[in-house]
Amino acid sequence: MDRLRLGVNIDHVATVRNARGTAFPDPVRAALIAEAAGADGITAHLREDRRHISDADIARLSESLTRPLNLEMAATPEMQAIALRHRPHAVCLVPERREERTTEGGLDVLAQEDALARFVAPLREAGARVSLFVAADLRQIEAAARTGAAVVEIHTGAYCDAAHEGREAEAEAELARIRDAAARAHALGLEVHAGHGLTYDTVAPVAAIPELRELNIGHFLIGEAIMQGLAPAIAEMRRRMDAARAP
Repeated sequence: MDRLRLGVNIDHVATVRNARGTAFPDPVRAALIAEAAGADGITAHLREDRRHISDADIARLSESLTRPLNLEMAATPEMQAIALRHRPHAVCLVPERREERTTEGGLDVLAQEDALARFVAPLREAGARVSLFVAADLRQIEAAARTGAAVVEIHTGAYCDAAHEGREAEAEAELARIRDAAARAHALGLEVHAGHGLTYDTVAPVAAIPELRELNIGHFLIGEAIMQGLAPAIAEMRRRMDAARAP
């Protein structure tokens, strides 16, 4: 089975920084530590309200990283212009509401398929690998394939929530939906990623899905960094992912 890539999301290093309005902790330094610890890429979500990652962070990350930068963003003209200016390796389009604590669900691609296709085209032409963040729903996967995006990232939050709360039957049902969605996306020629809410306890069953090529994990790793350091936290996640892919 192919090696599964790990993208590390450094948003919440910026959340801690912004809580005090200082220059530290520095998300760019965290990204460089993550690279050295084995991350295959760095993910940063530039939200419209700039609640954590800032425009300056994106500029510095673009200049400093040696691994690919995955820019998460809403499908708005402002964000498209920023992506076209910085030309990150990848752009992941996510739904965004000001009142939410974090990204709470996948894009409704079916409801905005034509608009997303028009949005994706110039990013693709600029060389970015465009990903759509979607629920484990076959209709959304099929609509995503029609937009011209190269990648789908499957939202794993419902599975993780059920697993952490001990709702085993629900967790298994959600995991089955993720498996089915990954298989369908792969059959349609899409590269398949997954993420949201993954921890040491929930990562293995997702990492074992053969069609997946990348997991994006952030909040849990930044939380673990407080307890054991960022590099050891990433190394342990990498170990668990690799064990899940072993023959």
